Amino acid sequence: MHIVLQLIPKKYLIGGVLALVGLIGLVLMGAVINLVGGLESDSGQEDVTIIEGGGIGAGTANVSPQVQQYQPLLEKYASKHGLDPSYVPIMMALMMQESAGRGNDPMQSSESYCGEVGCITSPELSIDQGVSHFKSVLQKSNYDIKLTLQSYNFGPGFINFVMKNGGHYTKELAIQFSQQQYQKLKHTGIYRCVRQEMVPYGACYGDAAYSDAVGRQTMSV
Repeated sequence: MHIVLQLIPKKYLIGGVLALVGLIGLVLMGAVINLVGGLESDSGQEDVTIIEGGGIGAGTANVSPQVQQYQPLLEKYASKHGLDPSYVPIMMALMMQESAGRGNDPMQSSESYCGEVGCITSPELSIDQGVSHFKSVLQKSNYDIKLTLQSYNFGPGFINFVMKNGGHYTKELAIQFSQQQYQKLKHTGIYRCVRQEMVPYGACYGDAAYSDAVGRQTMSV
């Protein structure tokens, strides 16, 4: 019996080795990513990302311990007001922007409660009203989360403005609305630009960059 040995060309051997090395590298990379993800999930931070166009996804909210302590109350009042618990991390990022969890009105919800600043002096009432107000603007915004956040700052009038100008949040519309409102109200002397970059625009009503600022409490927007 004669056995014929067919030699495999060298170029195919090299290609096979390189493919095997690449496969091993991908497996090792996946293991590292899983390990890092596990470490992050144990860090005590909340997972949340604001997705362009309105949804909620996975990410990491950078909030203070003072804000984190209010998570149980946010969950309690989300349940009371029939708000999906997936919005709790978003509201934690919102609270971080409003007050970093400090003071007796951590969600700065007095104006939506009584029409003026400072009438709420109980953190729990602040959260109760804040969650209720958040849900209200969320529904009026057709669940556009960026429009919801900006309207939490500007008030529901911004929703009507957006609906008459394309129907979707944009940074340009936020600046335009702030300009118009400031021109109407600057004679009162109670408004000033909270961001230096808005001074050239005369966009000094509320915070025209509020939605982006809340988004920066997360890993990505």
